[in-house]
Amino acid sequence: MNVFGVDIGGSGIKGAPVNLERGELTEPRHKVLTPHPATPDDVAGCVQEVVSHFGWSGPVGITFPGVVTGGITRTAANVDKGWIDVDARALLGDRLGLPVTVLNDADAAGVAEMTFGAGTGRKGTVFLLTFGTGIGSALFIDGTLVPNTELGHLELNGHDAEKHASTKAKEDEDLSWQHWAHRVQKYLAHVEMLFSPELFIIGGGVSRKADKFLPLIEGIRAEIVPAQLQNNAGIVGAAMAAAATGP
Repeated sequence: MNVFGVDIGGSGIKGAPVNLERGELTEPRHKVLTPHPATPDDVAGCVQEVVSHFGWSGPVGITFPGVVTGGITRTAANVDKGWIDVDARALLGDRLGLPVTVLNDADAAGVAEMTFGAGTGRKGTVFLLTFGTGIGSALFIDGTLVPNTELGHLELNGHDAEKHASTKAKEDEDLSWQHWAHRVQKYLAHVEMLFSPELFIIGGGVSRKADKFLPLIEGIRAEIVPAQLQNNAGIVGAAMAAAATGP
């Protein structure tokens, strides 16, 4: 069974059809740059461009970088504030003319990793953390998702953690891998102090370069592994959510 997934990020919007038996993209993903400002109408246009690129005509799952409840976007940390309290499911469904499911981006990536990737079969407390424009979090207790945790906004050094330890922070401040890994280590230690997880799964685009920073992280009791689906996890999880919702 193939279902379409779209992953809206702070810097890019990407999507592709997904084979839900294997958790794999059936075609190379299509990506466009996130508009700035990332208003609801402009982002909807980009989502339409991604879906139209494949001539897709079935259900579509779409991730959003913020809290999503009942298809309504409640926060907008890394996109335009006009998204707050928007019925994103209706907006995007009307634009596409297709059945749409909307969920938090890290939650989608986490569900994909727990089903097809690094979290498969893992019990206890597991965190997937995505490092990109911000830091997304997905918390699982014995395989069950606790949605919309948004732990990238924990306070670290007097600021949102994602302002200090995201991949964007590394790029904006031109940090070395060693320096950035130290910041990530402090963030993981803070999350570990609060939740005592057995496993951290590190996702987002930077997961492709896990060998450059994971060996530099010390003093964390939990196991730390890179996401196996890497930056496709959000697309796969979005498609899974659309299939679970039904037409």
